[in-house]
Amino acid sequence: MSKQAEFAVILKMNAMFADLGADELQRLSNLCHTQHLGNGEVLFQKGDAGNALFGVRRGQVRIETGASDGSRLTLNFMGPGDLFGEVAVLDGQNRTADATAGEASELFVLRREDFLSFLEREPKVAIKIIALLCQRIRWQSERMEESMLQPLPVRLARRLCALAADFGSEVHISQEQLGVFVGAARESVNRQLQAWRKEAILDLQRGRILLRNMTKLTAIARNE
Repeated sequence: MSKQAEFAVILKMNAMFADLGADELQRLSNLCHTQHLGNGEVLFQKGDAGNALFGVRRGQVRIETGASDGSRLTLNFMGPGDLFGEVAVLDGQNRTADATAGEASELFVLRREDFLSFLEREPKVAIKIIALLCQRIRWQSERMEESMLQPLPVRLARRLCALAADFGSEVHISQEQLGVFVGAARESVNRQLQAWRKEAILDLQRGRILLRNMTKLTAIARNE
C-alpha cells in the first residue's frame, strides 16, 4: 500500500472525512507528503503559523501547553491514525499549543493552501469540519467538568481508558505526565495507581502502565 493510500485510510477513519467517497479521499491524500520526527523533537510551538494539517502514520505526538508556574499541561496524545491541527489550518492563525514527538514518529502533512483549495471544490467536507470542531468544544467542556466535579479515581480511570483506546493496554506515560493530564499531584496519582495495582487492575513499570482489568477500570471511569 502506498503512503497516499495509507493516508486515505486514516482520513476515512476520521469523522471529518468519513462520508467522502474513495475518489475524493484519493484526491485529497495525493496532496500530502510525509515528515519524520525524532523522540522529543518539536513539530511546532505555540505561536507558530498554522500552515498544515497532520496525521500520525506511526509514533506518538503530545499536544502540550505551558502553565504560569513553568509546568507543562498535556492536552492530548496523538497516535497512529489521529489527525490534528484542524483549527489552525482552517483559520490561518497561530498555533494555540505545542506539539512534540513522544517517540520516533512519521507524520502525514497536508499544507493549508492545498487543503483550502480542496475545500473550495468539496463544500461538504467544510460542513464535516464544523461538526468536528463542535465535538472538540464538547470534549473540552467535559474535561473542565471532570476537573471541577469528578473525584481523582474517576478522572484517572477515564484518562487511562481513553489512552488505552488509542494505544492499547500498555500505556507509555509517566506518573508525572498523567498527573498533569488529570490535574493532580504526582503523589496523589501514585497512591491511586498503587491501590489499583494491589487490586490487580493494572501493573506499574518504569515509564509505562500495563492495564490488566479493563472491565473494572471502565466501571470506575463510569463512577459505578
